[in-house]
Amino acid sequence: MTSPQSDPAPQPPQGHSHGHTHTHSHGPAAPVSRHLRKVIAAVVIPFATAVVVGLIAFWPGGAPDHERTGVGFDRQTQDGKVVQVVPVDCADVNAAQVPPTGDTSTPSGREAVNEQEGECAKATIEVTSGDDKGRKFVEVVQPDAPRQLKEGQGVVVAYAPDAPRDLQYSVTDVDRKIPMAVLAGIFALAVVLVGRMRGVMALVALAVSFAVLTLFILPAILQGSNPLVVAVIGSSAIMLAALYLCHGVTARTSVAVVGTLISLLLIGLLGSLFIGWANLSGNTDDNTGLIHGLYPDIDMSGLLLAGVIIGSLGVLDDVTVTQTSAVWELHQADPKMGWKGLYRAGIRIGRDHIASVVNTLVLAYAGAALPLLLLFSIAQSSVGTVANSELIAEEIVRTLVGSIGLVASVPVTTVLAALVVSADRPGSGGAQAATAAPARAGRGRRRKTG
Repeated sequence: MTSPQSDPAPQPPQGHSHGHTHTHSHGPAAPVSRHLRKVIAAVVIPFATAVVVGLIAFWPGGAPDHERTGVGFDRQTQDGKVVQVVPVDCADVNAAQVPPTGDTSTPSGREAVNEQEGECAKATIEVTSGDDKGRKFVEVVQPDAPRQLKEGQGVVVAYAPDAPRDLQYSVTDVDRKIPMAVLAGIFALAVVLVGRMRGVMALVALAVSFAVLTLFILPAILQGSNPLVVAVIGSSAIMLAALYLCHGVTARTSVAVVGTLISLLLIGLLGSLFIGWANLSGNTDDNTGLIHGLYPDIDMSGLLLAGVIIGSLGVLDDVTVTQTSAVWELHQADPKMGWKGLYRAGIRIGRDHIASVVNTLVLAYAGAALPLLLLFSIAQSSVGTVANSELIAEEIVRTLVGSIGLVASVPVTTVLAALVVSADRPGSGGAQAATAAPARAGRGRRRKTG
């Protein structure tokens, strides 16, 4: 009895392996059974319906109007162009004033002397948009200014209607539209060339994400809606659109959606707890201060929490989709493996993913806060002092809460995928029936040729 089983045993695995490898590499994932599709739909459809209802209920209908303050980004701006640049002596245009005491030992005093003795530039700028199109004004550029102007350069000019006529316009930035558009075009081309149709759908999902962010999340927060509720609804809409557009309406994608949702809820709970416990106000710089001044009813700590949730979403998608795909591929390679075996194999893959993703997230936040960290280093502040400051504490809480959610998403998504795919049974539309077909075909071809 053992001999007949041991002789043919090596052959079917070889044929099955060959047939499976070809199917896995070039075909779509095997579908799950009709019963499992119904179970998954019973979870995902109510969630998607709730998201749509939330979008309708909280739809802002545009950002509220307000009177311009002329501060920071809240300024009227127009396009401009540098038509002439003439070098002049800084002393002739009073570019800088030496301190009355003559003290040049301070940085500001030395800077004033350098500016007065150096060569400045007198730039003539023409307004190229708006009601004052064609109007020209002059701006003096000091020799140590971080932004030097040159003829033909496009600029952004700020308009202050209440100022004297000669001082109504000033250069506030350079025009970067062309290089930014070229870079975006190169990015889109690279995505399409490498990703093909998946790349096209990824770009569509990216456009949907920006639309939800600019048309729903931001205006709804400005209208006074709870930032946390708005962020959860908006992030859920982005997640559904991005995952299903990029990866198809499949059971595999639905498992990734559920895993992402659970992780987002965990991030929201932890963020709310520690932002409140650490007394983080969310009002730490000029921009947040301006927002609070214009819209005092906005919950700034809630806005901080909304930023944590939205910022974690992109990396979460990557982790959950990868883990779900890994479990699905493991099941196709060995359909007899139980959910515990699938989970153990999948979690081993997830541990490598965790290490790289957490390091990436921490470095991304550190890179964004690098100028601030340099200031603390210049002040020779201790690590405890730096970490205790609200500016840095916000980034620490943002990083750690997001990282905890990422770490938790690996076992959560892996166990969900393992339970779902192992619960499938052979039959019409089942994953095991689909994976068994190539093996049967392979054995039939061997018998015919033999």
